[in-house]
Amino acid sequence: MTRFSQLPSLVTLQAFEAAARLGNFTLAATELGSTQSAVSQQIRRLEEDLGAALFLRAHRGVTLTLAGETFLTAVLEGLQRLSDGVGAVQQSNQHLVINVATDYAFAAFWILPRLAGFREHYPHTEVRVVTSQQRNTPAQPEFDLAILFGSGYFPGCISRPLFQEEAVMVCSPSLLKHADPITRADQLAQLPLLKLDTEYQLDCFTWPRIFRALGIKDAPPEPHMTFNNYTLLLQAAIAGQGIAIGWAQLVDSLLDNGLLVPLLDKRFNSTNGYHVVLPQQRPIEPVVQGFADWLYRESLALPT
Repeated sequence: MTRFSQLPSLVTLQAFEAAARLGNFTLAATELGSTQSAVSQQIRRLEEDLGAALFLRAHRGVTLTLAGETFLTAVLEGLQRLSDGVGAVQQSNQHLVINVATDYAFAAFWILPRLAGFREHYPHTEVRVVTSQQRNTPAQPEFDLAILFGSGYFPGCISRPLFQEEAVMVCSPSLLKHADPITRADQLAQLPLLKLDTEYQLDCFTWPRIFRALGIKDAPPEPHMTFNNYTLLLQAAIAGQGIAIGWAQLVDSLLDNGLLVPLLDKRFNSTNGYHVVLPQQRPIEPVVQGFADWLYRESLALPT
């Protein structure tokens, strides 16, 4: 026999809690769908088992004794923990969906390689990643969360930085086989440049900014190719079509496996970057907050 086998039944504890809250056995019985005599009998048996009076009986109702108040505190805590446990189990068996808005590049090069780790902790949660070159935010009801590039200000939303912008010039090793070694900044003009052009204003590093940061007075040449999709731009760089401006956290894996190589071994930083963006005007579901927390933990695991 375990120590739990001698505890009062859940029905008895519910009767005690209702009587204590309502101050009346009859009202407690009505709420529980029982009878006044049944509730009174449950309370009397409970007092006998505990060896203490829990209520002071009066003509118009009941009030708790000191022992009753002590017992009520424990009962409320126990019932709440039991309720929380039931809710947690029910939620774990539900198929939950998170709608996440971001751009093509972040989805392909940052989220997807890591998503299996999130599913280990939330196996019943489906993450629907909606990619677009338009700036979708959780201010729109169809999105629970977004990962967006910018300064951190997104109207109708709250945001937290994931990582700051760190740009690096990259190209395919094959592109450099038939060109002179790039050892000086002014040699960049000899190579084809790849440009990103989005539908909305994206305050990220551009070739004019890169040239100015390198101290090159001349304007960069016209880009060899222009893309409105960053994923395609990187694919063009991998294919040897030109030099791309890479966001370090998105291209580091491509540098590690040799698909791309850095130029001039120089990186450029700004105050912009990727942010986790949540709705400001509606409650944040626990599973959505869990996904946001997972993103933060993953960003902290990035090499510095």
